[in-house]
Amino acid sequence: MFNAKTTLAVSFVCFAALSMLSESVDAEERVCTGTIKAVTLDNVRVPQDAICRLLGTKVKGTINVGRRATLRAEDVVVIGNVQAENAREVEVIDGSRVGGSVQIVQGGAATVSDSRIDMDILYDSNRRALSVLRNRVGGNVQVYQNSGGVVIRRNIIDGNLQCKANNPRPTGGNNTVQGSKEDQCRNL
Repeated sequence: MFNAKTTLAVSFVCFAALSMLSESVDAEERVCTGTIKAVTLDNVRVPQDAICRLLGTKVKGTINVGRRATLRAEDVVVIGNVQAENAREVEVIDGSRVGGSVQIVQGGAATVSDSRIDMDILYDSNRRALSVLRNRVGGNVQVYQNSGGVVIRRNIIDGNLQCKANNPRPTGGNNTVQGSKEDQCRNL
């Protein structure tokens, strides 16, 4: 028969198994190759060469954008980050809110506009037109080594505005920066 120790051990094993199962469900990743509307997801991945449009979507984790992929995120809420490396184009626009950072590296074009970014915006080594327009940024805006032109205009930045080694130099203005405006962005 079962005694108290056996019952406790069986209960513990069942609890551990259920905990592992719920952790794997919580970390679920949704692959986006079309349009996703107002639903709540854990993580989103835009695979290589795909086009993803998020409309009013809530993402409890992170959005990762793959090589030559395109993301258009309108009025989204992202608890984590938006990350892209070698992406064709990334747009975070129209009332979107990102709890982490937006990081666009070695890609094509990118726009972050009319949105709230709680941490940083980073554009590094991108080849096409970039813009940071009318946002509230809780951290820094960092723009390094981009070659397609950058416009930074009418943002409220709680940290620093840092620009270095961009060709052509960033343009724009009317940015309110609590920290410092540095290098190529000192007059923006």
